[in-house]
Amino acid sequence: MTKNITIHLVQLIQSLSSSEKRSFKLFAKRSGNSTESAKFILLFNFIDRSSNYDDTLFLKRHPEIKKIQLPNIKSHLYHQILNSLRNLHSGHYKLMELRESLDHAYILYIKGLHSSALRIIERTKCKAEQANDRVLLLELIEFEKRIEALYITRGFKDRAAQLIEDSTRLSNQVSKTVAYSNLTLELYGLYTKVGVVRNERDFQVIQSMFEDKLPKFEAEELGFHERLMLYNAYVWYYVITQDFLMGYRYSQKWVDLFDEFPAMRTIEFEMYLKGYNNLLLALFNIRNHPRLTQAITDFEQLEMPDYRGDNVNVQYYLFLYTALINKHYLEGSFSEGTKLAETIDEFIDRHAHILDQHRIMVLYYKIGCLFFGAGMNKEAIRYLNRVIQFKVQAWREDIQSFARILNLIAHYELGNDILVEYQVKSVYRFLLKKNDLNGVQIEILGFLRKLPLSSRDQESLAFGNLLEKLVALSHKPYEKRPFLYLDIISWLESKLTGKTVQEIVQLKFKEEQRTGKLLYFPVKKS
Repeated sequence: MTKNITIHLVQLIQSLSSSEKRSFKLFAKRSGNSTESAKFILLFNFIDRSSNYDDTLFLKRHPEIKKIQLPNIKSHLYHQILNSLRNLHSGHYKLMELRESLDHAYILYIKGLHSSALRIIERTKCKAEQANDRVLLLELIEFEKRIEALYITRGFKDRAAQLIEDSTRLSNQVSKTVAYSNLTLELYGLYTKVGVVRNERDFQVIQSMFEDKLPKFEAEELGFHERLMLYNAYVWYYVITQDFLMGYRYSQKWVDLFDEFPAMRTIEFEMYLKGYNNLLLALFNIRNHPRLTQAITDFEQLEMPDYRGDNVNVQYYLFLYTALINKHYLEGSFSEGTKLAETIDEFIDRHAHILDQHRIMVLYYKIGCLFFGAGMNKEAIRYLNRVIQFKVQAWREDIQSFARILNLIAHYELGNDILVEYQVKSVYRFLLKKNDLNGVQIEILGFLRKLPLSSRDQESLAFGNLLEKLVALSHKPYEKRPFLYLDIISWLESKLTGKTVQEIVQLKFKEEQRTGKLLYFPVKKS
């Protein structure tokens, strides 16, 4: 427990801006604590100046503090910093401001000043209504009911009826929002584990689960948050079932919702960013390059809130880097795209305490694909090995599977035939264990197993045979999944034509732009 509080405390102090540190010290002084004498201030200053905090060194530097006191000092410091941050930022974040008003009402209530408490609740309800915060609004009404039961006003009968009506209506609305968000979370959990559907059985399971758990609704009766959570659920459903066109439509609905309620962009800016990210991903999946390019430009020009935390900044750049990589994939501009690698590495190192491991793994895989497309196989292997060596292998089994296959191909390109022969067996066992073998993977692994033993003439024939089989498989509904992560067809064409993978993809891209016809796999029609 002591180790955990130390880690969290150090991370919190390291995350503070210069203005937040100044504000904390002023807050501590106002609380009656001298920066010279307060023990928790001594600890704050020591951690702030340390590149690598150590309890032993701190206690040696400050012998007036005993080791047994340190856990309590850390806990006190942690809570004092949080109180300082709340005091500093409560006026800039609507939800914090509303919660603070609710706290004030509760203080007045316990003092027996019921009329004053009800007055604050009424004002806060109006603000919560403007912010479309149904959960807080319901909490306020439930608190109001509690006060009214003790402090009966002149119009109690009519007031009671109105409160009951409002409470019932809000309870139903909140219940739907919770049901949509639960469904979204369940779908996202499945996606982070296995990715998109692998076969008809997967599709039937997902479809049945989605239809059973999606609450019945009338669109015109839904408020902002219900619609937001509903669109969120639909987006994940269509992403997982590979219905990219419908995924695009609901992503667009998500972004359009914030155009309909512009005040909510500031209040729910993170959800606005997530909606935009889903739109960018959907445009990539349907291979609409002109709209993707415009959407990236619009995203770069988004008006950011004046006050935003690290979480918003990290999400913004995470989504932007992902969109830029995807744009390079479409264009075949892999060499240009590899220039992002250093920037993204620095981004990951700087924000490793905020980024979840799943996001980091996906970024490494995408960068590995950029280097492979650019013909820089050693660099590709370096990034792919980061994916393969991830400690938690229960995440994105699809990404981990394709990272291993692409790693094999990169080693083959480098002429590491003995290593390829050995690793084919290892990858095959991994895929069998994950129950993730599909037709494309079986063909690729069989091809790679025989390739080191083939003559030059046999190699050419083997490349041609595999290409023919994969083109046929790419048109099957559940076999197109590998081509989302690995453009093996372009690699085979490059081996047969003597062109680079980058040149092949660029030629296909130009042809797609000229004819408007997709040269990869068809988008499912809805």
